[in-house]
Amino acid sequence: MKISLIASIGKGGELGIKNQLLWRLPDDLKNFKKVTTGHTIVMGKKTYESIGKPLPDRKNIILTRDLNYEAEGCIVAHSPEEILKFVNSEDEVFIIGGGEIYKLFLPLAKKLYLTEVNAELPADTYFPKFDKSSWKLMNSTKHRVDEKHKFSFSINIYEKK
Repeated sequence: MKISLIASIGKGGELGIKNQLLWRLPDDLKNFKKVTTGHTIVMGKKTYESIGKPLPDRKNIILTRDLNYEAEGCIVAHSPEEILKFVNSEDEVFIIGGGEIYKLFLPLAKKLYLTEVNAELPADTYFPKFDKSSWKLMNSTKHRVDEKHKFSFSINIYEKK
C-alpha cells in the first residue's frame, strides 16, 4: 500500500485560511478528481466540514480525535494506525488535508502530488516543510494564467528517493 499526499500549495506552503482554499483553479480540481477517483481519501474533520459531503466515487475516511463524530457515507477513524488497518489492502491511498493530517502522514508518504501555485497569500494552514532533496520530480505540467485561472501553477508529482 502506497500513501500519497495531494495538495495545492502556495510559494510558502500555504494551503488555506479560515477552513477555505486560497484559490479556485478548475484544472487543478479536475486533476484532483481524476487522480483520486476510485481510491480511498483521508482527511481531517475540518477538511471534511469545509467540503460538506463525502466526495463521490471514493472511500472517504475522516480522522478526528472526537470519539462521537459521525458523518454519513464516511468512515470515521481516530488514529493513523486505525486508518492503516482500513486501507492495508489498497494500492494507493490519498491524504487530502488539512495541515495537521499532512504532517502526520508525510513520513509515511511515497508520493506527493503537489500543485505548486505561483502565489503568496495570507493563510492560517500550511503544508508541512519537507526536504525536496529526498524526493524525485517524476512529472510536471505547467499552467498559465487565463480567464479561468487567476494564478499560474505547476502540477508536480514527486516520488520518495
